[in-house]
Amino acid sequence: MPENAPHLIDGKQTAEDIKVEIAAEVARLKEAGQKVPHLAAILVGHDGGSETYVRNKVLACERVGFGSTLLRFEDDITEAELLAQVQQLNDDADIDGFIVQLPLPKHIDAEKVIEAIRPEKDVDGFHPTNLGRMVAGLPALLPATPSGIVELMARAGIKTSGQHAVVIGRSNIVGTPVSILLAKNLETANCTVTLCHSRTKNLPEIVRQADIIVAAIGRPEFVTADMVKPGAVVIDVGTTRVTDANKKSGFSLKGDVNFAEVAPLASRITPVPGGVGPMTIAMLLLNTLRAAKGEIYPKK
Repeated sequence: MPENAPHLIDGKQTAEDIKVEIAAEVARLKEAGQKVPHLAAILVGHDGGSETYVRNKVLACERVGFGSTLLRFEDDITEAELLAQVQQLNDDADIDGFIVQLPLPKHIDAEKVIEAIRPEKDVDGFHPTNLGRMVAGLPALLPATPSGIVELMARAGIKTSGQHAVVIGRSNIVGTPVSILLAKNLETANCTVTLCHSRTKNLPEIVRQADIIVAAIGRPEFVTADMVKPGAVVIDVGTTRVTDANKKSGFSLKGDVNFAEVAPLASRITPVPGGVGPMTIAMLLLNTLRAAKGEIYPKK
C-alpha cells in the first residue's frame, strides 16, 4: 500500500465476521433442539434503495440460518391496513423480530407504525422503549446503524476513550443515538461528543476539532478536506443515490464525505459502499438473535 493511501475500515469484512459468529450460534441452537430465529420485514412500495436493502437482509438471513419472511405491499396501503399487519406480526409467536422498512408513503405516520411494534420484536431499535432504555443504560435492542458504528470502530481497534467525537446530523435513526452511545461509560465509548446539525454555527470549525467524525447528515460529499484535521478517524454513514451515466445502474452511491479529498488526511476512513452499510444488517441480525433468545426481554 502506498504511504499516502487511505487506511480503510472494512465494514464488509467485519460484518462477515459477525455473521460467521451468528451462524455458529444458530447451529448450536439447532443442535440443542431450540427455535431458529425468524426475522420478518414489511416493505411498502418500490423505493429502489429500500428494495436493495431488504433483499440484502433476506440474503443475510439465509447466510446465518435464520428463517425470514418478506411482506410486500403497494404504496396505496392505508395506515390502518399497515397497522393491522404490524399487529399480526406482533401476535405471531414464530416471528422473533421484524422491521418496517423506511421511508413509508407520506400518508402513513411512520412514528405511529414504529410505536405499534412491540419493543421485544423491535429489532431496528427504533421504538421509544428501546431508545429510552438505551439512554438510561438498561439492556435494550439498540438501533442497528449506531450500534454498528460503535462495533465497527471497536473491532478496528480505534481508540475512543477520551477522544472528541463530532456527529453531524441529529436524526433519531443515526445521529442522536450514536452520540449517546459514544458518550457512554463503556470500554467501546467514553468519547466527549459534540452533536452538530443544520442550525449549528461555525460547523466547519467545530468539525475540524474532531478526533472522530461521524457524518450522518444525508448530503452527498458534505464533509470536505477543509473540515478535517490530519489524523482524524472518519465514519461516513451517508448513502445517497446520485445520477451517474457511466454506471450500468444509472446511479452511483455517494457518502456524506468527499472521499477523494478527505481520505488522504484521515488516519482511518470508511468507504461508501462497504463501510457502515453492511454493519447495519449485521447488527439487525444480532438483535434478532438476542430477541429469539430472550436476552433483553425474557420470553413469555
